Amino acid sequence: MRIISGTHKGRSIIAPNNLPTRPTTDFAKEGLFNILQSRLDKDYDELDILDLFCGTGNISYEFASRGAKSLTCVEVDFKCYEFIKKTIAAFNFSNCKVVRNDVFLFLKICKIKFDLIFADPPYELPQIDKIHKMVFEKQLLQTGGILIIEHGVKTNLSKLPYFVEKRSYGNVNFSIFELKESPAA
Repeated sequence: MRIISGTHKGRSIIAPNNLPTRPTTDFAKEGLFNILQSRLDKDYDELDILDLFCGTGNISYEFASRGAKSLTCVEVDFKCYEFIKKTIAAFNFSNCKVVRNDVFLFLKICKIKFDLIFADPPYELPQIDKIHKMVFEKQLLQTGGILIIEHGVKTNLSKLPYFVEKRSYGNVNFSIFELKESPAA
């Protein structure tokens, strides 16, 4: 894994082999950030970002390197949590915090709104659509905010509200949802 752009462009991230993760490929990550470049109407330093199921922190480090205003990383696995904490400190990313919690419990208690929420759950997670449901029911996106859920080829999220498009990069798929207007009260 490597950081593609920003203050830490070119830095490699070498995660321990014993982490229970499936890091997003560099090819898919480049695709993801190209999508964001065309969709975002703000600079990264204006964005509050939430990274769910952050695993090794691969995507989080990219957001941090690009200067995200704030970045909250949520990961339940202790080894991943510790690796992310150490990497954030080593890279001196002061705009990041990592939370060790179950993503669904975190979403249940979260009261903060974000400009961008990225979720990379295990592809076989049976309740992937629950991420979407909780984000929109709890109104965790700012108006104009974007939710991106990474998933495998067998998952179809295109019928969910606020869906705008799906992009595929090999076996990696990103379903993109956008809250264009505030939901009616």
